[in-house]
Amino acid sequence: MAVTRTYLDFEKPVAELEAKLEELRAVSARDGAVSIAEEVGRLEAKAGQALAEIYANLTPWQKTQVARHPQRPHFVDYCGGLITEFTPLAGDRSFGEDEAILGGFGRFRGRPVLVLGQEKGATTEARLRHNFGMARPEGYRKAVRLMETADRFGLPVIAFVDTAGAYPGIEAEERGQAEAIARSTEACLALGVPNVAVVIGEGGSGGAIALATANRVLMLEHAIYGVISPEGAASILWRDQGRASDAATAMKITAQDLLRLGVIDTIIPEATGGAHRDREGAIRSAGDAIAESLAPFDGLTPAEIRDRRAEKFLAIGRTL
Repeated sequence: MAVTRTYLDFEKPVAELEAKLEELRAVSARDGAVSIAEEVGRLEAKAGQALAEIYANLTPWQKTQVARHPQRPHFVDYCGGLITEFTPLAGDRSFGEDEAILGGFGRFRGRPVLVLGQEKGATTEARLRHNFGMARPEGYRKAVRLMETADRFGLPVIAFVDTAGAYPGIEAEERGQAEAIARSTEACLALGVPNVAVVIGEGGSGGAIALATANRVLMLEHAIYGVISPEGAASILWRDQGRASDAATAMKITAQDLLRLGVIDTIIPEATGGAHRDREGAIRSAGDAIAESLAPFDGLTPAEIRDRRAEKFLAIGRTL
């Protein structure tokens, strides 16, 4: 069954052209004698050109909207497409299970690995179950437990980051949210095995850094990564969420800005129109980038891997 495409506000010109295309195809399906191939081809080319022009000049706020697109592939899609023999593990062995962070062991292109990721959910039911990808302390403590297990057995860690931030609820604070995030960040830094983090959508604040303190940090072309959401920054700076667009620009949250600043290492290209228009292509490109990022660490000692990771983060900001 075809999935109805969701268009963002700035994609309206493309939406109108593609709606006309669907009408023409419906007419052709009803009356096979009517030849409209030439008109369909013309409209397809026009829609493709309009989409390319829009996505060649996205503002940071528009990229934020693309990063949050409801049809964008999520952790479960990347895990399903890249990891074989996946065995999920649950629970922090202290309080309970948190489905905002999923993790387990499997094989990445034949190599045993630990894979972790924040899952937002694709349906209303799934979003509620996964708490929109916003983890509570037990989620981060589960991540620590799994990372320490991977380290014990010498398995690389692959993390997929996609969260607006850690859950800010009262019960999360009561159970030690800040401490759990700090422990997870510390566990990333202490790993004697290589770890690679991929920001596939939103990389929000400490909720993201708890998994993204990695030897290599990759970002999809239209993902975002920052210390706070644009809306939150606008509320603090100007007491006006309506200035989220200004905040997004000032915060330098795009992959292109962060690569220039040395915060990330690689940008993974997306299809024109975003990863949701070519989900398989985005997953395949992410897999290639992960494999390329892991390769330089083969043969290094645990101490060398830790030193390289530490130097990477200590170097941020030195050359600005």
